[in-house]
Amino acid sequence: MNSKLKLLYLLLFISFSACTTDSVDDPNLPLEAVQLLDQRYGPDSRQSYDVFLPAGRDRENTPLLVYIHGGAWIDGSKDEFLEFKPLMEQFFPEYAFVSINYRLYDFISEENSFPTQEEDVILAVEEILSQLASWNISDKILLSGGSAGGHLALLHGYKHQSIGNIQAVIAFFPPTNLSTLYNFNFLTQSGLTEILEGTPDSNPDLYQSSSPITFVGPTTIPSIIFHGDADNVVPISQSEELAEKLGEFQVPHQFIVVPDQGHGFDPVTYLDLLEQASVFLRENI
Repeated sequence: MNSKLKLLYLLLFISFSACTTDSVDDPNLPLEAVQLLDQRYGPDSRQSYDVFLPAGRDRENTPLLVYIHGGAWIDGSKDEFLEFKPLMEQFFPEYAFVSINYRLYDFISEENSFPTQEEDVILAVEEILSQLASWNISDKILLSGGSAGGHLALLHGYKHQSIGNIQAVIAFFPPTNLSTLYNFNFLTQSGLTEILEGTPDSNPDLYQSSSPITFVGPTTIPSIIFHGDADNVVPISQSEELAEKLGEFQVPHQFIVVPDQGHGFDPVTYLDLLEQASVFLRENI
């Protein structure tokens, strides 16, 4: 074989080898970031969730934060998380995130009364657990949410902590005791009477079983709670009640009163609060 032909074969072999190597994924390379939108955990159209997996994740070092939206249990969607996603990624860079929808109460049809929303969070967490290995993330889960979402995060974390190995909760201006919330004003009385199919007097068991404060005890998970002192939708007394109960059982917690803020905070405030939340979690889980 002459030298020119040998050179041609050599070049062809090098080219083929390079193409073959490039076409095979290298298992040693870090995983790329992935978004999985509108995943389902049940047959209802509201039983869906979005997944945001970070680059470089692995089973040992990538915990999961599950975000639950607000909306008085009658409105809102998982898209609420998109407002906070840049800040969450800034202060929790090692985390994967899931944002869930749940069935909402309908005043017209009177469908999806409590405990539908509680049950949907359970179903969502169970589905998430079944996907952890395929997502290549750890089984350490945090819950977070604001308003009704904060209530559902606390309720699951306190009442169903074993479903999902829940490590901690971050709650913004959450209802915590539905019996005392009922008496806040006409709107809370009207809404809770519908959603819980009665009053604290006529249906006390459901009010108790749907209130996170009922399930506080010595093994309750660490919690950080933010509440504005000018909140006229969910009174700050709801978080004060919870903080007092957590203190009685010496549960690791932090209750931060946000001066001159109502039901929802400005962007600069959220920036500061999420930084405080990241510090609290590093010190307590």
